[in-house]
Amino acid sequence: MLIDLGAGRRGVDMGPSALRIAGVTEAIEAIGHNLIELGSVAAGGFETTDPGDGTVRFLDEILVIAARTRGIVSQGLQDACFPVILGGDHSLSIGSVGAVADHYRRQGERIGLIWVDAHTDMNRPDTSPSGNIHGMSLAVLMGHGHPKLVALAGDEPAVQHRNVVVFGARDVDQGEKDFIHEHGIRVFTMAEIDDRGVSACMKEALGRATDGTVGFHMSFDLDALDPRLAPGVGTPVQGGLTYRESHLVCEKAARSGHLLSFDLVELNPVMDIRNITANLAVGIIASALGQSIL
Repeated sequence: MLIDLGAGRRGVDMGPSALRIAGVTEAIEAIGHNLIELGSVAAGGFETTDPGDGTVRFLDEILVIAARTRGIVSQGLQDACFPVILGGDHSLSIGSVGAVADHYRRQGERIGLIWVDAHTDMNRPDTSPSGNIHGMSLAVLMGHGHPKLVALAGDEPAVQHRNVVVFGARDVDQGEKDFIHEHGIRVFTMAEIDDRGVSACMKEALGRATDGTVGFHMSFDLDALDPRLAPGVGTPVQGGLTYRESHLVCEKAARSGHLLSFDLVELNPVMDIRNITANLAVGIIASALGQSIL
C-alpha cells in the first residue's frame, strides 16, 4: 500500500517497490505458496494533498486509503487467501486489520492482534505530539480516536483490549502510557524482552492474542528492529530486536497455527543503505509464512 501521509517523514510509500527489488515474490513462492496479487492502493502526495486539521494530518485521504485497503483485503479473505499486506506507513493497518476483524466477526468470531513495533501507536488527536495518524492506528483499532477513523471498523472495535499485544516497545508518549495503564493493554517493552527472553514473552503474547479468538493478525513495523540492522525506517529507535529475535517472533507466530494475516510496514528506502532493510524484511515475511531452517 503506497502511503506515507500517516508518517512524519517521506519515503515509506516506496517500501513495496523496495521489497519487490529484494525478491519478496520469489521468496514467498519458494516456500511453496501460490501468490495472488490483488492490487495496490496509492495515496496522494504531500505536495498535492490538503493536510487539513493539524491534530489528525491528512485525515480525509487516509480515510479513503484505509477504506480501499479494507476492500482489497476483504476480497482476498473471501477468496480464501492468506492476506499479506506491504506498506507504506502504519496507518494502513486501520484498513487491513479492520478487514480481517470484520471477516471473522461475520462468522461469530473475534481476532487478536500482535503489534510488533518500537512505538505503541496509541495516541489520540488530543495526545499526539505530531498529529501523524500512523501513531494513532492501534488506538483506532481498539475503538479510540477520531470518530471517522473509528467508524471504519463498523459497529464495534476491530479488536478488544484484552486480545492486543505490543511487542518490542521502547518509545512511548505520556498520553500512551496513561492509555495503556487505563485499559490494561499488554505491552512487552524491550527491557522486559531482554530480561525474560523472546521465547517466554512470545509464549505469553500468543496466549493473550488467542484467548477466546479464532486467531490473530500480526502487524510488523520494521522500526521494531535495531536500526543498526535496519536503518531504512522512518522513525528509528536504538535498542531494538536483533536479527534472530525478529525471525523467532515470526517463526513462533507461524508455528502457532493461529496466524490469520500479516502486514509489514514502515520500510523507507530513502533511509536505507543498499536495500539491506528490504532484504531483511523479505526474510521476516518468509519466516511469518512458515519458512524454517529444516
